Amino acid sequence: MRLRAVLLAMAATLLLAPAAAAAQAPEATYRVYVGAESADFLHRIVFGPEGARVEATIPVSALYEQSGVPELLTEHEAPHGVAVDPQGGVVWMTTGHGLPDGKLWKLEAGTGRLLADPVSLGRFPASLGVSPDGRWVYVANFNLHGEMTPSSISVVHAEGMVEVARIETCTMPHGSRVHPDGMRQYSACMMDDQLVEIDAGELGVARRLFLGVGEERALDPDDLGFHAPGHDAHDHDAHDHRAHGGHYRATCSPTWVQPDHAGTRVWVACNRSDQLLEIDLERWEVARRFETGRGPYNVDVTPDDRILVVTLKQGDGVEFIDLETGVTRALEETSTRVVHGIALSPDSRYAFISVEGIGAEPGKVDIFDLRSFTRVESVPVGLQASGIAFWSMEEPGGE
Repeated sequence: MRLRAVLLAMAATLLLAPAAAAAQAPEATYRVYVGAESADFLHRIVFGPEGARVEATIPVSALYEQSGVPELLTEHEAPHGVAVDPQGGVVWMTTGHGLPDGKLWKLEAGTGRLLADPVSLGRFPASLGVSPDGRWVYVANFNLHGEMTPSSISVVHAEGMVEVARIETCTMPHGSRVHPDGMRQYSACMMDDQLVEIDAGELGVARRLFLGVGEERALDPDDLGFHAPGHDAHDHDAHDHRAHGGHYRATCSPTWVQPDHAGTRVWVACNRSDQLLEIDLERWEVARRFETGRGPYNVDVTPDDRILVVTLKQGDGVEFIDLETGVTRALEETSTRVVHGIALSPDSRYAFISVEGIGAEPGKVDIFDLRSFTRVESVPVGLQASGIAFWSMEEPGGE
């Protein structure tokens, strides 16, 4: 009996150890930006030795007051995509609504000051990626409220705020990300089960990969994946897109693509099939396949290339996958429902997760410790927390 009691005590100690480690306040101070789609806010969150809180809130209406563009007063502008340029000086934000098109905004990081009038893009510009040199912004025109026809990626010159190209890809492009060398851009088309690679020099589609489950294969670059109107109405929150009457029904329904730091592979989240695909970029084929929890939506990899972080939109959780072994280290619930985006600290210590919430619930930013894989903080923000991006990390004693 004594031995059993000792073993039970040891087990309890091991179980409590991660929680105790997670409860320790961070030594550094971290800041992220997150949108609130149904509140028309851009928030800045600070997390440090004294905890986590909303440090600043920028209403979209305040940005309109700084610009020469008249505000659309009849509906929300809907902040969706958020990114910070690699140099850390500019915050980029897309707003999805407009007449008929949404906009790309350029703000000074820290002050929130508008640096230029917004530029109008396509219908419902959503996720966006910035080139490593900060000169180009690639925005996926998701076309949420339009016909089920091929949409596009807008290429914007960052300094001049000029859209230099609108490259037609396929239906409902999302998850815009730029290759580490800056010469290629990737997006995934939810309705056509395609991964699309754009040549940044040629400003055109270079390669396509069909991602239908069990049918993955390279496609002709000119294949737009066009499907005539006639799809059933879609559910954006659940991403439960269906097609009937002879039209294609997506089996992967990819929602995000993320390159690795070496530029040799990308990971694609298959929202419908509950899988994460690892694509070898040289061979342009599936190299590994990870089974995930319900509804993978966004994916990112820690800067130390150790952990894949996956948000589970329908599963109301976050999954942490060991990159070397492919084994799930943890699957943790979020503080509310409808999980959205990921921002990772540069020291690979914390994951900042935006969670939309349901109805009148506030959105949340949940913070997970990447050592213990436990949620250590949860910060309420405006309705429907959306895109999220890391801005800065201040070491102890820093200014």
